[in-house]
Amino acid sequence: MTATTPDIRIARVYDADDDTKAGVRLLVDRIWPRGIRKADLQPDAWLRDIAPSTALRKWFGHDPAKWEEFRRLYAAELDARPEAVEAALDWCRRGPVTLLYGASDREHNQAVLLRDYLRDRLGRD
Repeated sequence: MTATTPDIRIARVYDADDDTKAGVRLLVDRIWPRGIRKADLQPDAWLRDIAPSTALRKWFGHDPAKWEEFRRLYAAELDARPEAVEAALDWCRRGPVTLLYGASDREHNQAVLLRDYLRDRLGRD
């Protein structure tokens, strides 16, 4: 990461550590995380439109065997949603961002791909 590329972190909403509090906090799930009160999470923004489509999310089901195909399909969805991507990029250009997600799998979730996707796009600016 270069000095001009903002810090983009990911954190699970159920974690109580300080990683969920770094910089601007953006919830990147399409549905609100189960068991979390809005008053407790208080993200700076809820970017529903940048999350995977319901059909893609259900198909993937956080199955690591489907990860590479999910990455390809989700990247294509992001490419088709320039307004949602630009909204996330605007937040990232302002400074540190933490992408919040609810999935239990820390390695195979949309926030992992979204972080990489946004970093790549910022590197092209």
